[in-house]
Amino acid sequence: MELIVQILGYLVLVLMVLVSVAFVTLMEQKILGCVQIRIGPNKSGYWGLFQPFADAIKLFNKETGILRDSSVSLFLVAPMMSLGLALGLWIVEPMSFGGLDFSLGVLFFICISGLGVYPLLISGWASNCKYSIMGSLRAVAQMVSYEVSLAMILLCIVWVVGSFSFNKISSCQSIVWGGLVFIPLSFIWLASSLAETNRTPYDFAEGESELVSGFNTEYSAGGFTLIFMAEYTSIIFMSLIFSILFLGGSMSEILFTFKVIGMVFVWVWIRGSVPRFRYDKLMYLAWKSFLPVSLMLFIVYLSVLL
Repeated sequence: MELIVQILGYLVLVLMVLVSVAFVTLMEQKILGCVQIRIGPNKSGYWGLFQPFADAIKLFNKETGILRDSSVSLFLVAPMMSLGLALGLWIVEPMSFGGLDFSLGVLFFICISGLGVYPLLISGWASNCKYSIMGSLRAVAQMVSYEVSLAMILLCIVWVVGSFSFNKISSCQSIVWGGLVFIPLSFIWLASSLAETNRTPYDFAEGESELVSGFNTEYSAGGFTLIFMAEYTSIIFMSLIFSILFLGGSMSEILFTFKVIGMVFVWVWIRGSVPRFRYDKLMYLAWKSFLPVSLMLFIVYLSVLL
């Protein structure tokens, strides 16, 4: 009976995440419309509320284009792998009912997020397009570089808290938020999360000016929709992880939901106001700024709490 409750809990969670993705896209369009001084979607339903569903119906009804020289099976499987890994990460979420209390949730998060480079690499290679291959190679290099910084930040927090469980990390912030204790780490985590999810100002995997659309250039219809959903699922999840690590609270609190929404707003706000980096500066920032700083802070926490 307990197993059935857990399975049902995660099925409901996946459904809610997918619905949230639809409304996050609407939220992004509205915010970008305000940033760019334009109206944004307002025709499909009241205040444009049905616009995400209209976009989904339009995309899924389009014809799926497959290149003659592409690897068809890998080309079609890669978007499903990407969305599956993005949804699989939500298992570590500390739910108030029906969830799994992972004692090693941080390690599970590192392992699954590390697998995210494979769908990108497969989708670029299987497309047999030079723009797609270049975009996928950029994405892999970028994600691997910034995962090192994310891992060092997680090690700092795990060392201070003394547990690999997200539940334990969240409950330790009942008095003071982790963002006040780990101020530099919170900013590094936010910037690294933007790079990990290929978002502005680190969206080099989808550089329209030089790569057409990057690793997803040859995708259309359902394949493009799955890649799109995987990206926004990752954004919501990274906002959730930021809230757990640095803003505290539990899933049973209404305030926690507003913290996650606030972090999603920050993602969109950065997209509308920050220009794109140069690629060499992106790699310089990862290896010569974020990694040394996170390593030094880890040594500091290690020496203080040893």
